[in-house]
Amino acid sequence: MWTWNVRKNAANRHLHQTSFQEAQEVFDDPLRATRLDSEHSRYEQRYHTVGTTRPGRLLLVVHTWNEANEIGRIISAREATASERNAYELGEF
Repeated sequence: MWTWNVRKNAANRHLHQTSFQEAQEVFDDPLRATRLDSEHSRYEQRYHTVGTTRPGRLLLVVHTWNEANEIGRIISAREATASERNAYELGEF
C-alpha cells in the first residue's frame, strides 16, 4: 500500500509532470530495481526504485517502506536520467 502527501504530489506533478498515482505503478514492474539512498536516510530509510509504468515511462521513485505495516510513502518521482536508464537496462542499478 502506498501513501503520499497531497501537496507534495501536486508540487511533483508541476515540477516533473509525474503524479504519485503513476509512480506507484513502478512497483508492479517485475524488472524494477531498488537501492538504499544512504545519503538521505538519516531519520528513516529512503530508497530509489527505478521501473516502468503503464504509459511506458521509466521513472525513478524516492520512497520509504515500513516492512512491519507493509506501507510505503512516495516522496518524489521523475523520469529516469540517461545514466539511470542505462543502469536499469544493464541490470546495474
